[in-house]
Amino acid sequence: MNEAKQTPEENKDPAEHAADTPASETGEEAPSIAEKGETDFGAEVDPRLEEQQAEITGLKDKLLRAMAEVENMRRRAEKEKEDAHNYAITKFARDVLAVSDNLQRAIQSIPAEARANEDVKAVVTGVEMTEAELLSTLEKHKITKISPEGKKFDPNLHQAMFEIENPSVEPGTVMQVVQHGYLIADRLLRPAMVGVAKGGQKKSDVSVDEQA
Repeated sequence: MNEAKQTPEENKDPAEHAADTPASETGEEAPSIAEKGETDFGAEVDPRLEEQQAEITGLKDKLLRAMAEVENMRRRAEKEKEDAHNYAITKFARDVLAVSDNLQRAIQSIPAEARANEDVKAVVTGVEMTEAELLSTLEKHKITKISPEGKKFDPNLHQAMFEIENPSVEPGTVMQVVQHGYLIADRLLRPAMVGVAKGGQKKSDVSVDEQA
């Protein structure tokens, strides 16, 4: 008997034939990358890499904080140096102010009629020039006089010694300076001792009924 010849395809095992057949033809879905265990595109991140990245971020933060602290220390050092330069003579300046006060008292103690005398006039001129030169020298060291007369009382710069009844000005206006105050740079060296206008009603504030 003649046996029918079988083609190579017919000789294949059914299981092998199914394996060679594309999934689209068999109706079965192809296994996903994750199912095959392939991680080319969806590979998990190495925990050690995450730890290293976190450590780098932490080091960067520490570096920035350290740089900021160094900058703050530099600024504080510069401020302290400037303050030392500006205020180192504070105690000496207060002592010198006593000399200026005495010169002013000497000038104020000379009566007007005595100034008509040529000899007295020459002495007064000399004392005034000495005071002016002293004030100029103080200003070179950033020590300036506070002249508050006619200005509003400022508790940060002035010390009220007494009140003066004067309804023609605003209450709290400095009417008299007993002793001048001084600033050194931007700080108070000595407050000005002053007399302040007492609170009262201005004439312009009096109503018609009160005048009647």
